[in-house]
Amino acid sequence: METLMNSSTEGGELISFKIDGVEKIHQGKDTLDENGKVYWKRHAPVLFPIIGKLKRGHTLINGRPYEMSQHGFARDMEFEAITKLDNFQQYVLRSNNYTLARFPYNFELYTTYRCDKNILTVEYKVVNSGYTNMPFSIGGHPAFKIDPEDMKRGNYYLEFAEEETSCHFLYLVDGLVGTDYAKNRLIDNKYLELDEHTFDNDAIIIKGIKNKKIYLNNSRTKKRVLSLDFDGFNYLGIWSKPGAPFICLEPWTSTADRVYGNGVFAKKPDIIILSPEDSFEAKFTVEFSN
Repeated sequence: METLMNSSTEGGELISFKIDGVEKIHQGKDTLDENGKVYWKRHAPVLFPIIGKLKRGHTLINGRPYEMSQHGFARDMEFEAITKLDNFQQYVLRSNNYTLARFPYNFELYTTYRCDKNILTVEYKVVNSGYTNMPFSIGGHPAFKIDPEDMKRGNYYLEFAEEETSCHFLYLVDGLVGTDYAKNRLIDNKYLELDEHTFDNDAIIIKGIKNKKIYLNNSRTKKRVLSLDFDGFNYLGIWSKPGAPFICLEPWTSTADRVYGNGVFAKKPDIIILSPEDSFEAKFTVEFSN
């Protein structure tokens, strides 16, 4: 088995993971639809210091409003390469004048990618390099290549490692989390069917998964595509676009603002509060099947 991994200083983002020459990661701007348009320009962006949308596009930090676009600024910034080996690649983004104008905290954000044969490990580390407590969220947004025809025909499904009897599906209203839960889509508390209409109302967001391991399977080929282990993350986002040859499986620590939220950043549900000179680490692992 030959595995090739590649990542970029642009967003500190993983951009390729090939096994025996077969690409597993969506190729962003290089993947066009039948009309020559890009499905989605990204590969596997890092979401920081917010996940999802802010209510009215801004948030209150220490009583002052700050604007941030969806999923935060890290995915659109140039990281510094620390190490780039065949099987270990690491980057860092440090706070600067641009970030401080949008998020008034000093930080260091590290992204690390490890390759062990068919296993990809993604690690995030956030360091509070300032003098006050720092609230933040972080998450992954990897897009995995799939057969769009199999998605259209409903041949893909997610399988949870164990029966999930207490998880909740969140309902999105214009990108914000609504007050009511969405319909629980699980079959037998364990299976989630996927097809071309699954994401008609935007992403699926699940909270309260106990055993944080899922499998992506193809019922036509009767094969497992991959497994995702995301222990340490509170949410799982699932998303794709109509007709697109990818599906995103996204481990998150938090999510978008609530429809009736008060807009105070430090009061967001499941926000992480990091003390000065302290650090936070989280990782997820993807095992690709042959």
